[in-house]
Amino acid sequence: MFDLEPGWSLEPIGGTTGGAFMGVYAHEKFFLKRNASPFLAALSVEGITPKLIWTKRMATGDILTAQDWVNGQTLSRAQMNSAIVAKLLAKVHNSVLLRRMLRKVGGRPQTPKQLVDHYLANLAPELRQHPLVQTTIAALHHLPPVASDLRVCHGDLNHKNWLLSDSQQLYLVDWDQASLGDIAFDLSVVLINYVPRGEWSQWLAAYGCELTDDLLARITWYGELHLLHEVNQQLGQQRYTEMNQALRQLQQLME
Repeated sequence: MFDLEPGWSLEPIGGTTGGAFMGVYAHEKFFLKRNASPFLAALSVEGITPKLIWTKRMATGDILTAQDWVNGQTLSRAQMNSAIVAKLLAKVHNSVLLRRMLRKVGGRPQTPKQLVDHYLANLAPELRQHPLVQTTIAALHHLPPVASDLRVCHGDLNHKNWLLSDSQQLYLVDWDQASLGDIAFDLSVVLINYVPRGEWSQWLAAYGCELTDDLLARITWYGELHLLHEVNQQLGQQRYTEMNQALRQLQQLME
């Protein structure tokens, strides 16, 4: 299927796209992925993802990439509230190389209006009758200012996308949702889901910035947007316990 030379063995790795594999060749392990983010090379150079070994165009037109296989574990929820996470995310947001390369491969800015229009267009009709959802929608229509300095945002900072190697090297993987936007888009996910409110200033100090009123307002707005999206997703998957948990988080944030 991948036009690989004889001697390779492949084992599928769990994931939503079904395009990731552990490949073994000459007793060495590699992480193979079909149609990975096109700026994976820049991420590899910056040390944000495991080292890129090669890239190959297959007969189907798909792109196959091979990276170093890293033994380790994904971060726990508790580990997200740590300085190493804050510092790696700051490295992503401050990288001039990543910004340049994402623009080069067609990465487009996403404005608050674009995001809220997209999320609301896909909102389940039954959710629109929920009082908290109605209050949230009204709040989201008060758009924050468009950031003057757009940065590379990962877009899916779930704790399972952070890989800590056995040698204690931290990596951030799964860049399929990367975009150019406000750093608050990423920060809101980490802070709201993994860091107690009283520790936000401390976490952001490790990240390298201060929790100003302006940043807090933007984190809150993007957090409301993320949580509304989470509620909608969990409803669509009939995961009602998780949906109600996201609603509780949204209620707390709105307060």
